[in-house]
Amino acid sequence: MTAGGISIHVFDVANGIAAAGLRVELRGPDGGLLASGAVGASGAFDHPTVRGEGLTETGIYEAVFHIGAWYRGRGTVLPSPAFLETVPYRFGIADLAQHYHLPLKMTPWGFSLFRGGA
Repeated sequence: MTAGGISIHVFDVANGIAAAGLRVELRGPDGGLLASGAVGASGAFDHPTVRGEGLTETGIYEAVFHIGAWYRGRGTVLPSPAFLETVPYRFGIADLAQHYHLPLKMTPWGFSLFRGGA
């Protein structure tokens, strides 16, 4: 059976742009690192997990978004610590054949993250 994959898209809705360069980490049910890197120019986090590679078990996964560092890198003045430094998002995968799409909409002061259609 081929896993459906996990896709992640990140957008800064305060400025109306894709969050290119934002650092993301994706961890599996055992806490092991499955993916780590930066969001691309389109807002997509491109990693083999998008195609299901490395997804071998159901359970609780976690995506960690480094929001504070991204805004500081763009020159946004934030308090120290920022209201949102890192945002961990834990989500369950009950069926490996399904695709799980995680769209993150963010500002320095809030976010929305949910399972979207992909």
